[in-house]
Amino acid sequence: MDIPNINILRSKKFTNKLLNSINNIINDIDRPVKFMHVCGTHEHTISKYGLRSILPSNIEIISGPGCPVCVCPAADIDKIIELAKKKDTIITTFGDMIRVPGTNISLAELKAKGADIRIIYGPNDAVKIAKENPKKEVIFFAIGFETTAPLIGYEIQSGPPSNFSVICAHKLIPAALELLISQSQLNLDGFISPGHVSAIIGLKPYNIFSQGYHIPNVITGFEPNDVLLAILLLLNEKKEKKYNVLNEYSRVVKPEGNLIAQEIISDVFDSISSPWRGIGRIYDGGLAIKEKYHEFDAEKKFEIEIEVSRDIPPGCSCHLIMIGKLKPNECKLFRKKCNPINPIGPCMISREGNCNIYYKYYKK
Repeated sequence: MDIPNINILRSKKFTNKLLNSINNIINDIDRPVKFMHVCGTHEHTISKYGLRSILPSNIEIISGPGCPVCVCPAADIDKIIELAKKKDTIITTFGDMIRVPGTNISLAELKAKGADIRIIYGPNDAVKIAKENPKKEVIFFAIGFETTAPLIGYEIQSGPPSNFSVICAHKLIPAALELLISQSQLNLDGFISPGHVSAIIGLKPYNIFSQGYHIPNVITGFEPNDVLLAILLLLNEKKEKKYNVLNEYSRVVKPEGNLIAQEIISDVFDSISSPWRGIGRIYDGGLAIKEKYHEFDAEKKFEIEIEVSRDIPPGCSCHLIMIGKLKPNECKLFRKKCNPINPIGPCMISREGNCNIYYKYYKK
């Protein structure tokens, strides 16, 4: 597939050409179509540039569970909170994560009470803190999709100090897509797949959706015209009754993906049945640290006891918003009790959360 270069992708003339083609092809399809993306950055692009407002009304683009912070279950946060309460521990994690509520409290609230909880930019920073504090246990709360897993995997492979360990809450995108296909109420006609994740895993993991479920899939970049081109490609697949995996983001994503990153993931982690907040347990939906690296697995290293966790606060509709069954403004808490200053659910807390993005770009 011949993909335009970045200068053409940023051209208004090319935008108009794409929109004309989209309008022409949708007239040849006899019913409304619904495409889902699973990436917070894609939602930023779609919302910031008002792409929904310029598309034909019979094309619906819905948001899936593309926010790694949002899908992190309360149980994992409860575990890291219990570790943060221990004497001589330092908890490290990414910025968005500290505000996401566990069952009863967030890391930010615990930090305000005196716990040593530090925001870092990457797992290498956590390893550095462990080296600088040999008498303390430094625990990294590892969240994210396939994009970030190789980073912590590399640090584990490299032999960090013995006072370093990890709570592993990584999730895997293809397994979530397969679950979403089974949601008959969604009636999905195709996926706009995330460029970041695909740069790691390549095209092969998506084949099951085209071959097994007859759902076309376009791996897409993050320019507005990237997204419009992906929509055009999906419409063409729909019209021609084809179900291919297409790579619109070929300037970054290679068919085989990043083989070095894949080798790191394969060496350090096992894929496991894993809970996603508000969605439930997904077969092969997450990662766990392999037995040969258990010395760096905080769940094996420490005794962690938590009570029954609760993923979704009362009245919050994040669990339905994350799978595209509701729009953020259809939640009764949205813009009332729940806003970026006083977020109730994880979708409002994270910058990649659907509610946070909707609050910023949709004024009604």
